[in-house]
Amino acid sequence: MDFQLSETQQQITQMIREFGKKHIQPYLMEWDEQQHFPVETLKTLGKLGLMGVLVPVEFGGSGLGYPEYVTVISEIAKFCGAVGLSVAAHNSLCTGHILQFGNEAQKKKYLPKLATGEWIGAWGLTEPGTGSDAGNMKCTARKEGNEWVLNGTKCWITHGKSGNVAVVIARTGNMGDHHGMSAFTVERGTPGFTGGKKENKLGMRASETAEMIFDNCHIPDENLIGKEGEGFIQSLKVLDGGRISIAALSLGIAKGAYEAALQYSKERQQFGQPISSFQGIAFKLADMATEIEAAEMLTMQAAVKKQAGEKMTKEAAMAKYYASEVAVKVSTEAVQIFGGYGYTKDFPVEKYYRDSKLCTIGEGTSEIQKIVIAREVLK
Repeated sequence: MDFQLSETQQQITQMIREFGKKHIQPYLMEWDEQQHFPVETLKTLGKLGLMGVLVPVEFGGSGLGYPEYVTVISEIAKFCGAVGLSVAAHNSLCTGHILQFGNEAQKKKYLPKLATGEWIGAWGLTEPGTGSDAGNMKCTARKEGNEWVLNGTKCWITHGKSGNVAVVIARTGNMGDHHGMSAFTVERGTPGFTGGKKENKLGMRASETAEMIFDNCHIPDENLIGKEGEGFIQSLKVLDGGRISIAALSLGIAKGAYEAALQYSKERQQFGQPISSFQGIAFKLADMATEIEAAEMLTMQAAVKKQAGEKMTKEAAMAKYYASEVAVKVSTEAVQIFGGYGYTKDFPVEKYYRDSKLCTIGEGTSEIQKIVIAREVLK
């Protein structure tokens, strides 16, 4: 693997750093306190081509690959994990599902709006009683003539209230049958489709997380993505890419926390010298730096295999598992290095600390990643 950033990745990094300093950093704590979802910021990112990173140019996207996508998400997350999460969910889940499995008409209808940020996307798999056990979902889609009628509730959905279009996985067959679920596009404003409770979260507070409720929601048959019964299988493939997203998100949060702690350790004086000169602090920084680099290598390995069209279920699960746990560890150590100041909202590390935890839960918990990895290595 070539570990040097390409010219495109360098340009992306510079662009996001300039954008972040002007459009994210001054507002991130206000957004966090108020749980404000900065839709306009996402739309501006769309104008920069960052809401359709993987979408071909012919559909209004940037036409870039997964290594560049990892750079996008990690660089945004260094400023704000919540904005990074929203950009990741939009790109890899809703947009990614349509890109990977939609027909030509669906791609032409939705991708240009999603890729430019004109529309914000949501993706509905999880339900109140089915988190990791998604195969036993209760949200149903019943065929009536040339329409499907959706009934049920989805929860923990990024952009569940504000998304303009959602890809929804619903049961069309028997309970427990992994070939008994299908995927559909549902546009906001469709009768019977409403947003429900917005979650009051520990971290990632500027990224909207809410319920989606379907009450006799009628959609045309043309909204079916792929064939009936393929929804769950499609979702597993989408989640492989989604795990790279969360690995990249974790990487950005870890880097942001580490860089803040590194700088602080050089500036903070105790006993007449910077605290970085003490072995207790220096060893923490050494561990943080090493683990971040290892997480980056795992993430890029998965991204390169995904870009090459190779199977990367194991690599994506490894990257997501390791990088998310590193994000939690690094942000925890960053708070420790800041001491009492790290426990206040006047310094950045407490937000990295709160944001990091979701990375070990969303799009498959660390425990689920271990199951996936174990299955792959034991084949």
